[in-house]
Amino acid sequence: MKLTEMKELLERHKIQLTKSLGQNFLHDSNLLEKIAVAGELTADDQVLEIGPGLGPLTERLIQSGAHVFAVELDERLVEILRDRFGTAENLELLCGDGMKVVKEREDWGAWKMVANLPYSMASAILVEAALKPACFRKMVVTLQWEVVNRIAASAGTSDYGLLTLLLQLRYKVTQRFKIRSGSFFPPPEIDSGVIVLERREEEVLPVELHPLFVRIVKQGFSQRRKMMKKLLKMQWTPRGWMKLIGG
Repeated sequence: MKLTEMKELLERHKIQLTKSLGQNFLHDSNLLEKIAVAGELTADDQVLEIGPGLGPLTERLIQSGAHVFAVELDERLVEILRDRFGTAENLELLCGDGMKVVKEREDWGAWKMVANLPYSMASAILVEAALKPACFRKMVVTLQWEVVNRIAASAGTSDYGLLTLLLQLRYKVTQRFKIRSGSFFPPPEIDSGVIVLERREEEVLPVELHPLFVRIVKQGFSQRRKMMKKLLKMQWTPRGWMKLIGG
């Protein structure tokens, strides 16, 4: 879908885009193809797309032959998607909240996520997805470039933090690339990027310890200037936190 086609479609349906919903649509065909290719989709795959918008990426996902589950919050855009792809047998389209969809399903283990996520909710959606007992096999998502760097950060760097730990617990970063704001309509005020997350073949921690890990790291990053020992005392009894640190 070219930029001119996007503008014509929006004008024909008399749609004014809503900034609060993060409605910035990627129109660069080369980048859209690069994202779709990164998903490595086949006819055997199930893929979740959150925030399809006008469907420029959806079109490519459908063409892969995979079963596409597209979740769009804006009813106006859902109608356009139905007009464009209503005959596609491998598309399931839902008007709803992507975060709610991710939350309500516990087992995403056989699925992939390929999406241009709404930036205001992107980090929360990814953390929710990553901490599922059976998380996505692969996630290829468009985010703010600063968020991409935080997810991919190494220990000891300024970007390293809570988001890094919560995502890298389950995933390896295998690819990332930057997208200039001019590749979107309307162009956002910041640069964006795509990150490819592959689920680890072996868990770093047993799944039953993930809630404890999340609790500890959230506490640790809540007050960075305090010693970890003091932070643990705020959450556990002396006997409990001594067990945690092996004392």
